[in-house]
Amino acid sequence: MSKLNYKKGTTAVWAGETGHFPNGATTAPIVNSVAFAYTNLDEWYEVATGKSEGHIYSRNTNPTVQVLEEKICQLEGAEAAISFATGMGAISNTLFALLGPGKRVVSIKDTYGGTSRLFLDFLPAYHVDVTLCETISHDEIEAEVAKGCDLLYLETPTNPTLKVIDIERLSAAARKVGAIVVVDNTFGTPINQNPLKLGAHLVVHSATKFLCGHSDAMGGLLCGDKNLVKKVYGFREINGASLQADPAYLILRGMKTLELRIERQNASALKIARYLQTHPAIENVYYPGLETHPGHDIAKRQMSGFGGIMSFTLKGGYENVKTFLQSLKLVHLAASLGSVSTLAGPPRTTSHVELTTEQRALLGIPESLVRYSVGIENVEDLTADLEQALSFL
Repeated sequence: MSKLNYKKGTTAVWAGETGHFPNGATTAPIVNSVAFAYTNLDEWYEVATGKSEGHIYSRNTNPTVQVLEEKICQLEGAEAAISFATGMGAISNTLFALLGPGKRVVSIKDTYGGTSRLFLDFLPAYHVDVTLCETISHDEIEAEVAKGCDLLYLETPTNPTLKVIDIERLSAAARKVGAIVVVDNTFGTPINQNPLKLGAHLVVHSATKFLCGHSDAMGGLLCGDKNLVKKVYGFREINGASLQADPAYLILRGMKTLELRIERQNASALKIARYLQTHPAIENVYYPGLETHPGHDIAKRQMSGFGGIMSFTLKGGYENVKTFLQSLKLVHLAASLGSVSTLAGPPRTTSHVELTTEQRALLGIPESLVRYSVGIENVEDLTADLEQALSFL
């Protein structure tokens, strides 16, 4: 499909959907067929061997899913994309497809809990050499990459402490030694940040989060260099972690309002972060839009907006976290983020539930931390809700 030369909001609506759908439909239809039939065996063979476009079996490709993949390609400026059943499916398939015994991956300590488990437990079991660096120590990361590296894996802003990493600087260091650069852009979203333009080879998304935006479908996406995407596709084709048509349709629907939602969440999150900074019950606020944030200058340079996620620590420890969260009214206490409704929770039940208290402490995640995903509600109502909940402390 042809590339659209429009702004991101228009691209989010039209990318992958400029052609004609069956029966004059104006939205991509849900194609739930498992298999696709051919009356001509030669044509079937051409499609099956990748010489002609078409679909054979929905574990491999599917018309509805293909529209979603085209949309993320255009939003991220990628050559190719593939989808997965979940965000962790995208991350794990990418790492296992591109790494193997004797390979070396360099990453950071502040990654999503599921990703951390891959680095701490699963990849070492397959004799992959894993080195996790202090997240904001660019010098340390560069030094480890220079020692020899096959893949550099970054996440920025990080989950849940919102640390910011200089994608351009570290991508340049990785490319010098021939390493593949993979960036998790779930928090950034393609509206606020485009890692491929900063030197990364591949971008992963938990499409369950901001891309879908309504907490009603799960999916993952990988996009970037076509040869690398093809390699991961070959692994996923056999691994079977494919995205189905129904959730793909829901994610597509959500993406059409992506720019509107992100602009609202960017603005609301910054206002709320500034408010929390002044509250006596709050110890620290972690949001890259704040001038006091250690990564603010980098974020300003590589992001067009600072996102809808923040975290903050409460004075008084975990008991105050429980009191505060259970006093909120305009929030779902749930293990997700990026929705139209506000979501919140502590890392022990959200981003890093897979890890022990000791492992979380090792990663610099205190038990007094709250992750707060700002929805699209009126910001004055959200601020008032935070005020009344904090009054109980």
